[in-house]
Parts: sequence; C-alpha cells; structure tokens
Amino acid sequence: RKEITEDNFSELVQGGVTLYLLQTVDQTLLSATKERIDFLPHYDTLVKSGIYEYYASEGQNPLPFALAELIDNSLSATSRNTGIRSIQIKLLFDDSQGKPAVAVIDNGRGMTSKQLNNWAVYRLSKFTRQGDFESDHSGYVRPLPVPRSLNSDISYFGVGGKQAVFFVGQSARMISKPADSQDVHEFVLSKEDFEKKEKNKEAIYSGFIRNRKPSDSTHITSDDERFLHNLILEERDKESFTAVIITGVQPDHMQYLKNYFHLWTRQLAHIYHYYIHGPKGNETNATVKDVGPFNNIDIQISLFEKGKVPKIVNLREIKDDMQTLYINTAADSFEFKAHVEGEGIVEGIIRYHPFLYDKETYPDDPCFPSKLNDDNDDDDCFIVEKGARGKRPIFECFWNGRLIPYTTVEDFDWCTPPKKRGLAPIECYNRISGALFTNDKFQVSTNKLTFMDLELKLKDKNTLFTRIFNGQEQRMKIDREFALWLKDCHEKYDKQIKFTVYKGITTRTDLLSKRMQSPWTVYSAIEWDGKTYKTGQLVKTIKTLPIFYGTIENFFLYGDHDGDIFATGGEVQIALEPQALYAERKTIPISKLDRTVSEKAVKKYIEDEMARLPDRLSVTWPEGDELLPNETRFAGTPIGALRIEILNKKGEAMQKLPGTSHGGSKKLLVELKVVLHSPTGNKEIISHISQHGGKWPYWFKKMENLQKLGNYTLKLQVVLNESNADTYAGRPLPSKIFKFTIIEGKPEKFSVGLLELPFRVGVPFNIPLELQDEFGHATQLTTDFKPILEASGLTLRYEEITKGTNCIIKGVTAKGCINSYQGKNFNLKVTLPGLKEDTQICKIRLQPGPPRQLKVKPDSEVLKIENGTAFPFQVEVLDESGNITAQPKLIVHCKFIGASNLPVYAVDCSNAGTNILTGPAIQVQNIKKDQILKAKIEIPSCKDVPPVEKMIKLLPSSHVARLQILSMDGQKAIQIKHQDEINWLAGDVMHNLIFQMYDEGEREIHITPALAEKIKVNWTPKINRDNLIQGLLPDVKIPTSVKDVRYCLITYLDDHVSLESAFTVRPLPDEPKHIKCKLKGPNTLQMGEELQSEIDVMITDQYGNQVQTVTSSCINSLGVSGPGLDKSNLKISWQESTLTMRIKGIRFKPCLPGSKELCFAWREFSDFLRVNLIAGSPAKLQLVDWPDLDKPIAVINGRELQKPLVVQLCDQWGNPSPEPNVKISLMKSNNLKIVLSNQQHKTDENGRANLGIIGIHAPRGEHTLQLKASYNKTILDCPVITLNVLLDPEKPVQLNVKYDKNASFPAGGTFPDFMVSVLSEDSNIIKNINPARITMKMWEGLGCGTRMAIDVTTFSCSKVKDDKEDGFFYFRDKVIPERVGNYNIQFTFAMDKTNMLNSDQIVVEVVPNEPVRLSPDSLPATPAVSNVRAVTSRTLVKDLHLHVVDEYNNRTGIDLVGRIIAKIKSPNDEDTEIPQFQGKVSTVEFPFDRGSAEINLVLAENSPGRDSSEYILVFEPDLPTLEKSLEPYHLSFMFYNDFKKQQQMATLTRERDQLSQSIGVYRNWFDTTNQLVTEMKCQAKEAETRETHLKNELRKHQIDLPQTNLQYVDSLIKQKMMDQEGVMKQPRRTCTLPNYPKGNQDILGKIAHLAQIEDNEAAKVISWHLASDMDCVVTLTTEAARSIFDETQGRQQVLPLDSIYKKTLPDWNRPLPHLRNGRICFRPVGNPVFARDLLTFPDNAEHCQTVFGMLLGDTIIIDNLDAANHYRKEVVKITHCPTLLTREGDRIRSNGKFGGLQNKAPPMDKLRGMVFGAPMPKLYSTLSGQIDLLQQYRTAVVKLDNANKDLESQLRSLNTPEMQKKKQELAEQEKNLKLIEQKLGMTPSDKVTETFLQPVMLEMCDTPIPPKRMRRDTLKKLYG
Repeated sequence: RKEITEDNFSELVQGGVTLYLLQTVDQTLLSATKERIDFLPHYDTLVKSGIYEYYASEGQNPLPFALAELIDNSLSATSRNTGIRSIQIKLLFDDSQGKPAVAVIDNGRGMTSKQLNNWAVYRLSKFTRQGDFESDHSGYVRPLPVPRSLNSDISYFGVGGKQAVFFVGQSARMISKPADSQDVHEFVLSKEDFEKKEKNKEAIYSGFIRNRKPSDSTHITSDDERFLHNLILEERDKESFTAVIITGVQPDHMQYLKNYFHLWTRQLAHIYHYYIHGPKGNETNATVKDVGPFNNIDIQISLFEKGKVPKIVNLREIKDDMQTLYINTAADSFEFKAHVEGEGIVEGIIRYHPFLYDKETYPDDPCFPSKLNDDNDDDDCFIVEKGARGKRPIFECFWNGRLIPYTTVEDFDWCTPPKKRGLAPIECYNRISGALFTNDKFQVSTNKLTFMDLELKLKDKNTLFTRIFNGQEQRMKIDREFALWLKDCHEKYDKQIKFTVYKGITTRTDLLSKRMQSPWTVYSAIEWDGKTYKTGQLVKTIKTLPIFYGTIENFFLYGDHDGDIFATGGEVQIALEPQALYAERKTIPISKLDRTVSEKAVKKYIEDEMARLPDRLSVTWPEGDELLPNETRFAGTPIGALRIEILNKKGEAMQKLPGTSHGGSKKLLVELKVVLHSPTGNKEIISHISQHGGKWPYWFKKMENLQKLGNYTLKLQVVLNESNADTYAGRPLPSKIFKFTIIEGKPEKFSVGLLELPFRVGVPFNIPLELQDEFGHATQLTTDFKPILEASGLTLRYEEITKGTNCIIKGVTAKGCINSYQGKNFNLKVTLPGLKEDTQICKIRLQPGPPRQLKVKPDSEVLKIENGTAFPFQVEVLDESGNITAQPKLIVHCKFIGASNLPVYAVDCSNAGTNILTGPAIQVQNIKKDQILKAKIEIPSCKDVPPVEKMIKLLPSSHVARLQILSMDGQKAIQIKHQDEINWLAGDVMHNLIFQMYDEGEREIHITPALAEKIKVNWTPKINRDNLIQGLLPDVKIPTSVKDVRYCLITYLDDHVSLESAFTVRPLPDEPKHIKCKLKGPNTLQMGEELQSEIDVMITDQYGNQVQTVTSSCINSLGVSGPGLDKSNLKISWQESTLTMRIKGIRFKPCLPGSKELCFAWREFSDFLRVNLIAGSPAKLQLVDWPDLDKPIAVINGRELQKPLVVQLCDQWGNPSPEPNVKISLMKSNNLKIVLSNQQHKTDENGRANLGIIGIHAPRGEHTLQLKASYNKTILDCPVITLNVLLDPEKPVQLNVKYDKNASFPAGGTFPDFMVSVLSEDSNIIKNINPARITMKMWEGLGCGTRMAIDVTTFSCSKVKDDKEDGFFYFRDKVIPERVGNYNIQFTFAMDKTNMLNSDQIVVEVVPNEPVRLSPDSLPATPAVSNVRAVTSRTLVKDLHLHVVDEYNNRTGIDLVGRIIAKIKSPNDEDTEIPQFQGKVSTVEFPFDRGSAEINLVLAENSPGRDSSEYILVFEPDLPTLEKSLEPYHLSFMFYNDFKKQQQMATLTRERDQLSQSIGVYRNWFDTTNQLVTEMKCQAKEAETRETHLKNELRKHQIDLPQTNLQYVDSLIKQKMMDQEGVMKQPRRTCTLPNYPKGNQDILGKIAHLAQIEDNEAAKVISWHLASDMDCVVTLTTEAARSIFDETQGRQQVLPLDSIYKKTLPDWNRPLPHLRNGRICFRPVGNPVFARDLLTFPDNAEHCQTVFGMLLGDTIIIDNLDAANHYRKEVVKITHCPTLLTREGDRIRSNGKFGGLQNKAPPMDKLRGMVFGAPMPKLYSTLSGQIDLLQQYRTAVVKLDNANKDLESQLRSLNTPEMQKKKQELAEQEKNLKLIEQKLGMTPSDKVTETFLQPVMLEMCDTPIPPKRMRRDTLKKLYG
C-alpha cells in the first residue's frame, strides 16, 4: 500500500496499471484483489547459464563440449543438404584484425527473422514452439530410424547454444540467410547490452534484427570487430548459411584453445566420430570403404594467430581419437540391440582387443589412463589392475549418434566376468570395449553431458537383449552367445602361449579328420601364464575323464610354423604315468593342463600306483645244496632245487600283472638261466621257464653238470606269458642274480710250459710247469717237490721251484763248448716225482754267452799313418768259454788321444761277433812335423770287457792347405784378404786378378790341369782353364746400381780339403745423366684444390744412381709444366738431407677429371709424372637418366614411376662426385603419398643413391617431389620433380547396377534384367572384362548389412544377345525364389583371387504368385465320425483354417472376399446315401475374407450314410473377383453308425495317419538318397571324361602322364613355369621410350609401344621410318587428346582416332602391287612384303590397324636397294608404287627419290631405344598353353578323386546296419498300414501317402538353395 501524493503521482499512476483506491493506508479490505506483476528472469539466467551448466567435472575441461553444442546446431541445420555439409570453427586470435573471437559457420538452411527470434528465446525447445512461435526447425517431424540413430536431430532444447555462447564469451552475433531469401538477418546478444538496458530500465529481453543484403558490412565500425569485414565478404557466393560469432572470449579459454589445440580437436572428433565416418566408424584398415551419406559431413577447425601460419585441421583427418583407436585395434565385434519399455531402442557393439605376443592391444585413453600412477603410494599397499581395460567402464554412450561424455555404463550382467570359470579365461573380459547408441527416447541433460535414466532402463528386468548377426536380430540367450563369442575371440586372436624349442613339422594320424592331420608343428616347450612347461615334465590334467597323470612328450600347434611363436590353443602329448601300468599316450588341449598342481603331488600319485607292480623275488632251497652269492665251488659240485615267489612292494605274492586293462593275457612266468662268462663271451649253459600252477609255486630241479671253470651267473627273471618280455612299459620286471665261481681240483699231471728264448751259456733261465686236475683244468702245486734236470754234454743247475698259481723252476744255468756263434741243439729232461705222469722231455738250442773279452789285430804296439788318412783294425768279441759271441747293439769304439778334433771309429759286431774297425781320416790342423797319438779300443755297452790301447805316429800331409788372392796394379801386386771391401766405379770391370796355393808345410803347389778343374768362382759360370793353370782369375764386372753390392767368392774343393776366399765390391755413382720424380703420398687431388702429396726430384747417373755431388743451386734450373696446370701456388725447395728438390702447390684449373701428366725438366734432362684429378666436393644433386625434368612427369595414381630415381652427387662444375654415405631425403606435399621400393637413402662409393621405383598415391593434378641433401652442413643444390598424377582407368572401384526398380517380384517368376558395369577410378566403364569374374549373389534376410549370409545362391552372367555395348554385363531370366520374403541381391567382381569388389546390396521383396488352390494351416487327421447324439462324435472338422495359396504354397489373396461351400461326396459315384450336415443340409457356406476362412462342421444326428464307409469333404471356393477358379480342398473321413465302433475306428484312423506320415518320410528319404547316388555317379563320370579329354590334349602337346600322379604333375608344372620364366628372361629387343600413363581408358599409348616386330632389320628400318611419330600418343577421342595436350602444356603430340578419315585407309588384306587380279605381273626379287604385315599387336588390334594403316599405308619391305629399284621400275609400269624400305636400311620414297643421309637408316644403337620391341618367342606361348592344360588336368584329377571318394562313401553308407534297419522298419510299417486299412475298410492308395509327404517337400523346396544342396540338407535332417 502506498499513498499517492503529488510527488509520486507520475511514478505510481501509469498506463496498463490497475489501481485499487482506499481511503486510508490502514483501511481493511472489503474483498480480495489481484495485482498484475512481471517476473521476467534476470539476464544472468542467460548470461551465466553456461557457467552453471559447464562446470569442470570428470577431470576434463568442458570447453570442447560447449563448442559441441554449436556444432549440434550446425548438424541439424545442414541435415537436409544434398551436397557437402560444411561446418567451420574459426578461432580468430589475430590481434591485427581485432579482439579475439570464435566463429561457427555452416552452410545449412539458415533462419528467417522469425526463426532467429525464436532462437533467442531461452528454453524454447522444438516441441514447445507452437502458436505464434515459428521454429528455427519448423515443420519438425521425428526422423525415421537409421543405423546408430545418426539422424542429425541433436539440436533439441533451445538451451545449449545460448549456454555455450555465454560460457565461451560475453557476446554473440547471429548472422543467417535462408535459401529462399535475398536478405541476411543479423542479431546480437550481449552481456554489455543487457547491463546497459538494465541501467536504463529498458526491456532487457528485447532487441533488433538487422535485415541487410549479403556482403554488406557497412554497419561494422568498431576496430575490435575488423575481422567481421572478411567474414561478411564471404557471404557473396553462399545460397544459405548461419554464422555464430562469439566475442569477449575469456582469456583462460583463449589460452586453452591455443595451447591444447590437438587435445580438444581430438575430443570433438571423438564426440562426432560416427557422424564423420559413418555407422561403422573410421576403419583405417578397411581395403574398400563404403560410400555412405556421412562422407559429406566436413567439420573444419582453423586457428589464426598473428605472425603464425594458420592451424587447420579437418576432424575426418584425426586418426587418434578414442573411437578410431577402439575400432582399429579390435579383432572382432559383437553387435546387439536392447529393447526398453516404450519405443526406446539401444544398439550396442562390443569389440575385442586381443592379447598379442607380450602385450595387450587395448588402447590407452589419455583422459582415463589404465595404468595408475602409484609413485606416492605407501610401500605396503598396491593397486589391483583389471588387465587391459583397467578400471574404465566398458561402454561409452551415444545419443542420436553423438557422444554423451559424462555417462558411461560399466557392464551388463551377461558380459561381466563369471564367478566360476567360464568358457574363456577371466582376463578376456578385460579386453573388451563397447559403445551404446540410443535413439531420442532417452532423456539427456540440456547441455548433453549426461543421460538421465539410461543405465536404469537398460538394467531393468523387462529390457530385452537380442544379438545382431549378419544384420538380423536373433532372439537367443545373449549371455550364452556372448560367452561363445568371447571364447571364439580368445582362441582365434589371442596370442598368449609362447611355443618355443621348435622341433619340426609332423602329420598326426591319430586324428580322424584327414583335413586336420597335417600340418602340425612340434615344439618341446611352452611359456604360459608366467610358467614354462618342457618335455619330460610331470603334469596333471583337469576336465578330462578320467584325470590323467603323465610326462610331457611334445607340444603340437596346428599350422606350418617356423621357430618360436605366440598362439592360443594347441595340444600337448603326454605319456601316462606310471608307464608300467599305462603304456599309452594321450593328446589333450593345452588348456586342460592343471596349472595349480605341484610336481610333488604328481610324483606321490605315481609312487602309489607303482607300489602295485612286481617288485622282487623270494628264493628258497627246499632240498639243500643252497647256492650262496659269490660262492666258490670245485668243478662238479651240484646246485639244489629252487622254490620262487614273486612279491610286490607291499610283500604280497602275485602271479599276474595288476590292472583291469591287461585281462588274463598278462600272466607272469619265471625264467632261470645259468650263464658262463668266458673270455670269448657269455654262454648260456642252462635255460628253463616255470609257471605258477595255482596250488604249487614256481619250481626248478637240481643241477649237477657244472664242470667248466669260470665265473657263472644264475639269473631268475620274471617274464610275460605271451611275449617272454622281461620289461613292461619300459620298466624291467623283477629279477634275482646269483654269481658264483667254479675252480679246479688237486694236481694229477703236468706239462712244460712255454720257455723264454734264447738260452745262452752262463745265463740263468726258468722252466714253467703247468699242473692239471682230473678234468684237465690247470691247478696249483700244494706240496713240496724236487725236480730232476738232465741234458747230454751240459752241466745244469737250478736255484728253486715255486708253489702256488705259477709253478716255475727258477735260475737254471747251462755251461759247455759250442763250435758256432749261432748255437747248438740239446734234449732237456724234467722229472717231478710223486705225480701220476711225472716226466716230460723238451728240446732247447743253447747259444754263446754274453761278451767277456776283446781281441784286436795287428798285434804291433806302434802304427804309422799320414795326416788326412784312415787306419783299419780287425776286432773279435768272445764269451766266458772262449766262444765268439754276438748280441744286439754290440758296437766297438776306437778313440784317438793326443790332438783336438780327432775322429772316433765305431763298428757293429752284432751279427757275427767280429768285424773291421775303421772310420774318417785323421786330420790334425797346422801340423808341421811328426806327431804321436794314442788309440783306445773298447765296447761302451759292455763294461765287463777290458779296453785295448795302440800307439800311432802321424806324418804331415802333402795336399793343398791354403789359398791366396792378389790384384795386379801394373807391376805391383796387392793382396786381397778374405772378406775385404773394394770401392769401384759402377758399371766398370776389374782386371788382373791372380791366385796361389800352398800345402801344410807352406810349400807352394804347382797348378796342374787336375787342380784347375777343382777351382770355382761365383761371378761367372764360364772359366778359362788355361788362365787358371797360369794363376789368373776371370775379370769381375761391377754392378750398375750403387745399392747392388757384388760378393765375389773363389773356392777349391777336393777329397781332402775345402778352401774359399771372398771379397766385396761396392759400386760408386757416375756423372749426372737423368732426373727422377717421386710422389710421396696419394696421386689423387680434387678439382680446385692443391695436391696434398709432395713431389721429390732426384738427379741420377746413367744407371739411375743418385748423384751425391749436386748442391742447392740446381733448383734454379728446374721447371714444371702440364695441361691446365695452375702455377700460381707452385713452390720448389731444396732438401739437404736427401739431396733432392721438393715441389708443392700442384693445382689444376677447372677441366675434365681424369689422369693428368706433369713434365719436370732440369737442364737437358726431363721426367714425367701422372696424377689423378677427381671431382671437387659435392655441391649439387643431379638425377640420372631423367632428362626432361622441366616437363611434368605423368603417372597414374596408385602406380609406380616408369624407372627408378637414381641421383648423383656432383661438384660445382657438374662432375660426378664419388662421395659415399651422403643422406638423401625426399620432401613432398601432405596430399602426396609415396611408396619406396628401395629403402637406401645414402649414396654409395660412386656418389650415387638409388631410391628405387616410387609408387605414387595422390589426387589428380600436379604435385612436386623435392630432393634434399647436405654435405658438411651445407645444403646442396637439389632438383625438383613435378608429377602430373592421373586417375587410374583400369582400377575398379565401383559396380554400377541398373534394373527396373518399379518391377514386382512374384515367387517363382523371373527377375528383371540386371545390367552391371564396372567403374574405374575416373568413373569410366572398364571394358574387356571376363564375364566369369562378375557374379550375382542372393540370400534371404531382412537387413542389408555388409556381411553375406552363409546360404548364398550364385548366378553367373548371361550370354550377350544382340547388344554390342562393351563393358556391360547382363543377368537375364534369373528365377525368383519360391518362398515369400525379403532377399538381398549383391553383385561381385573378382578383382583377383583374394580381393572382391561388391556392389550395394539390393533388397527385394518377393510377393506371392497367382492364387492356385485352397490349403489348410496344418494337415488335419482323417476324421472318423458317427451319427449318434454326442456332438463330439459327429464333429467332422473343428477350427480348420483354409487359405488361398499359390503354386509354391505361399499364402496370397489377402484382398479376396467371397465364400467357401462345403459339401460331402462319395468316392463311388453310384452311392446315393450321402451323409448330411447339422440341420439336415447338404451344403454349408462359410465367409471368406482377407484370404482365409474358419471352418467348423458337424454331421446331423441320425444322418444317412453307409456304415464303415469312406466319404470326402469338398470345400469349393466361390470368389467372384477372381477370374480363374481355384482348386477345391478335399478331406476324406470315415462314417460309422455305431458309436463304439466309431471310437475304435477313430483310434485306427489316427494310427493309420501316423504310419502314413512315417512311411512318407522314409520313402522321401530313400528317394533322395538314391537321387544323390545317381547324381554322384554322373559327377564321377563327368570328372572321368574331363580327365581323359585333358590327358588326350596333353598327348597332343607331347606330354605323357602316368596314372593320376599328382606329384609328377606338380613337378612338371613347376618345371614348365621355370622354363617359361627362363624364356621370359632371355634378352630381347625392347622399346625404352617411356610410355604415356593410361590415365584414361581412351588412351591407347605411344605408337612405339602399340606394335612389335620380330625381325631385327625390319624393326630397325620401320622404327626409323616412323621416327617422328614414335613418341606420339594415340587416343580414341579428341577429348582425351585435348586433355593430354592441356596437361603437358602442348609439349606432347597426340593423335585422336575419331579424327581419322577411314575411307582412305588401305585395305589390310590387299595384295602386293605386282599381284593384280590374282595373277603375277612380274617375278620380284628381294622378298617384298607389306611393312604392316610384319607388325603384331599385343592389344587393341582393330585400333592399331587403323593407326598403322594411316602411318605406313602400303609401305613395302624388301631385301636391298637393288631389289627395291628393280621392284619399283616394274611396278610403275602398271600402277603407283608406294614407299619402299630395305632391310639394309635404305628408303625409296613413293616419288622415287632415294639416297642421302635422310634416306639411310642409322645403326640400331643410334635410335636411342626408340624402336619397336620384339614379341615373346613362340616357345613362351607354347609353354603357357601347356601350363594351362596341366593346371586344368590337375584340377580335374583332384575333382575325380574327390567324386570317387564321395561316391564310395555314399555307397558304403547304403549298406550299413543302420540303413538295413531303416529298410526293415519301412517294410514293417507298410505291412501294418495295409492291415489297418483293411480293418478300416479303406482301399490302399498312394494319395494318402503323398498328402502326408506334402509338408516335408514344402519344407525342402521352400528355399532358393540349389537342388544338390537341398538334397544334402534333407539327408542331414532325416539322419538327425
């Protein structure tokens, strides 16, 4: 309440305000009043809404999500675009253009001014924009369901855009233009404007929309918004658009957008991943990406900063967003769908990321790292990881296709790890990621950050999960399906078990499936779950029945592997333990190994099992004579009887092996063997086997015949009953061994043993005696004996006789006279008194004894000899009896005493005891007079023999003793002493050398010819003997080199002495005659640099000896010259130490590298020296063999350049520089991708680098490749390669299918004609394609997924009729399936053996055909009725539904209306007593509506009719709208008058129906089986015919094959291929001119490549003749020629075929000019032939004939010029003569002109490769044909083998007991059916059986599967 005064009147009383007037302020109200208020929200509601909503949660910066709201609006605005949907986000942070701003621009439909007004209203959603509001999404209709809900319907609430604008900045400028408007509408929302209106008390939520023309920016006056001028200027060419420009950007937002550009663009790529890449996502590994409606969404983000290059990124190019990582690291996926109550649908996908080798492939999310950083955690705690996914939830959630970032779903019940062990290991559950795609029936927050209720609805118990498989929903147990899928992924893709210690490849015959028997790789160890399992390790199994214990023998992994490998699965072969009980092996999956069991537990189990086996033997001796171990017995002592028991470890007696598997066949026996161990080996003396008798034990009798001496073994061994084996399963059975020894008895006789020779006088010897017992065994002497020794003529004595083992008479000596040193024979008698046989006589030969004295002759004491002569002595050696004796090593020595170096004489008397003792001459040096010596003769080896001494008088020798050399200098003689050195001038001769000789007495010896013959010198081979006799030596020639010192030697040699005298001659240098140059160091120098080596010049004499007399002044006379020598830095210096002149500073001016000669001159002398001048340092890079780099190089996209890129380092003058290891790199633009075949990027030793042949992948147009290299940190000058990339006209990328899309598809009819063409990369139709490579596939299904169903029908291409269109393939008259439903059709082009190109799937709906007959829902049983009162007994049919069906039993006639008339008739037309229906009527009508009618029929009570008779119910359709009448439906029934009988007959009728149906199934089964056998026989016959035909064809090619030897055929194919490859590699003429890339199908190529010529001479002359045209490119069309002309800037000459006037072209079959009207006008010489007839065309023969017909015309090839002139001279007489070319290279033009260089072909090498190539040899095509036939034959043999095997298998199956049983069952059922029909009174009829057969046949024939497949499937059903 307020009081109105004069002051506040104007304030309170205003228009539109209702006032209630009171008299006073505190007056009581008489009634209630109403006061109108305005409660508009504060503008902070809008301005700060972004701050409230985009709080920084989830540890992420929300700025990217705010930008996503603006992108949502743009996606909705562009949803109706048919072309590119462009969305641009521009970050305008260039200070020079104004203050920072963010612009979001799209090319959507734009907004009218009213729609722009609605956009400004906060929280005006699209669903509340009614009445006066015109929505910016006016005419909203909920989109149709699409995959992943990618409907672009994501601008929803009228909130997000404004929240995002005011979160990013302070102001928003909206600029929009709709498509049908000429005006641009502009509206500004600003916090500053709100504050100003509030301050001025104006309406805050009001403003103005500016309507202006496009590109008009005159209203922008603020410098802070200068950037708007450029943005508005871009409006000019836009039909419609919307731009949101945000200014007043927060500084921290601006820093984030600049600094984290990659991060937040990656997040946006994640949010809109499926809008950008389509429902399947970014499959970077996919070979062919589907072309979908989402490839036109183009979201580009640009960042502009002052002074920096703009950053521009397209979200499609981002490859590291999380969804891309999830998709491309997944190995398989599991798709499902969840149906929530209402219309909520969630599509889901789970992806599996396998464990590969040693790491997980699950991608890491930088925003949610799986590896937690626990560096700061306490040491006593740790974090349990969840494997690959870590703690991340499984599912990310998408709403209408865009990510809702803050909502995730951890898991579902069916995909959580099970509590018990499941089908897959627990770690597999942590290798899955997933995504959920919801439609708009789930609530999200207004800023689209979180779902409201998604997880609650999904986990509701009423939510139904179904699996999506091949695009179709399958209702099955989702948990079971997921578990099986996860198990399959684990087995297929996880590589967790490491198989190590590779052993080889094997074939496992233990497997039943032959396909799986090989190959298996064998390993000895595996590493699994951190443990190593090796061969020989004890293991236990789990999940086997029974549980196995055993030892690992091998690990098997299926497949052909080499070395260590990671894999899943695999099998292990174990030998069951204990092997004694289980002598078998088991092979089980590795996964069934118990990884928890300890080896100790396994060993304990084995030990327990082993205790049951036989362990030891118990032996007793019931009758005495026990044999003790190791007992010693006399020969002949008996061994008593043995009693034996077999005991196990428990001490239990046993007679057979334990275990049930052995049965009664493993009884145990005991074998007794007595073995004698003799030196020659073991001999079995006794062998017996005893078995257990049940009541008596094992028993062996007494043994008494052991007499032989030696060691014995008695062995008791347990053996098996049947095999007598003493081991079982590798383990020996129990045994017991007694070792004993049998020795000899007392001595009874003796013999003399072997005596040791020789017997010598006085030398003791022994006589061994061998004592024997009664059995002849050697024994010992135990009592005292005194032997008696006797021999005639000798005295014998002995020392003693020994006892024990060896009895010997020791120390026997004999003495007596022996006349010969060779000895004498005597008889020796030995007697041992006391033995039965006591005497033995033996013969001995006695030889002389050892030496005892020495006898020497002559006997005189003093002997005379001359110095230098020898003296002989006669010596004899005697024994103690005076006999001459001899023995080995009996050497007699004589030593001379009295002078030094005297010889020692020695002689051997070992043979006869006597010899002559002599030796070398006695030589005493410098003896001048007689000298006395002493000779001592002795035997050193016989110290007992005393020595003999003799005196010798030595006289001086008269032989030569000294040699003396003299040099005569005039009359003066100079003595040259031994080893003197003489200096002499080099090259001179020493004359006048003499010599003298003297004897030991210094008497000069006269030189005789005999003495002269014994004198030799070493400096000449020829000596003048006459001069030697005179005492003159040969002259000595002095060497020419001062280094060659001459050693002179004079020798004298005779029988007595060897003398020599030597001296050395040293040459001295002569006068200067030459100079010599020497290079110290390498002789190589680089261009522009000085020679680093020094050159020394030396002055020499005529022999090259350095002259030592020169001085330093000589350098003034030295000069240096050479071609190109730069003398500016030349320096010459004197080297005192070496007396040489040294030259430095050699350098050359720039010239050609190579060997350079330098000339050095001194006075009149000169010398030459060569140096190697090489290129300078690398300065630039040049391409080798790429001459025309100024022109763009044409290349087809996806192909390689025609030749490799080879680069050469060069110096600054262009000389090749051989610098190795210089790195070469290639710089290219971003849209150009290259593939290098050679990875070498460094130069070799020649300075070259081969980058290989480069493959080019780039868009069409010109691109550049920049070579880059540096040397010594200097960038080299490198060339730039310009590439002109053309599209590939031969690369298939799309299948184009045309057909009548308005056609209908009735069941069983024919499809409309399908016309298919293959489009290349340049969108042209590819021609010349084999029609067999294009097929049509059809399968039944509802969806149109990418995967093809399993049961697919394949159609081949139809033959071409009259249409001549090349490149089109027709599929005509293909049969439509007989079953109604949706079918998918897809056309496939086989690009190669592995890659297929598929067309888009065509979904056709097969509709029913024309109505044919009535048919029930299900076949009713045969009714049995009576006419009694009970209604149930009178009911004929109840709830029978009749439908109209076509001939294939498809329901039809939904639109038909009419009636069904039911009546009864008798099979017998004469029968008049017909039953009636209830109401006593004969007919009953039923309404027929929507294709069906429901029938209920009851007979009338007491109805007429014959008892026990059969009647027929007839249902006739009456359908007026149907032109063709339908077949009625008949149903037989039995009529009875008696109720009880009717009940009995009803039971029989049911039995009859069941039997009829069963018989029908059996008959159908047997018919199908027989049909299958017949077809198999036909197939086998066809295969055999085909094999025989191919074999005959091979015989025509001289190839005989053995009977079906595939190995021989394979080897023959391999050999033929090697021969073919050898032929292909043979050198042949090729055209090296680069061909023009066929970037278009209309390009044929260059003329040089269109033809080939076999003859070399013809090829040369024709190529020269067409030289100007060889480089011309031939095209089919002028358009293609013009395109080449434009691409090469007119540099390439072209020839379009459509511009050739073809009527003037020559007739290709025209005869030569000398042939007219079939007759020869003259006899030509030189073998003329048309030049065109020598051409062969590899491709496009028709077009090539046009080209060469125009170019060559009627040009003729002839042998030589003379023949050509003769031919022309004759031809011109009758007609015009064309150009003549000779094989020798001459040309006569058509005008007759010849001669000159212009009419003479150059040699082949001068054509520079621009020559026609030679075709492949004929042998190549022959081998190709043979290889093709052999491969066909091999295929035919394999097919025949398989067909025969299948037939044999099928025939065997027909004779199996199961098949015989089925035949017997059929016969019994037919017999029972006949009995029942007789009881019923019915006539047996096959119609009934056929009626029952009908549903089965419908089920089998109701699919579009081929008949053969249908029959086999039917067999499977029936067998099952």
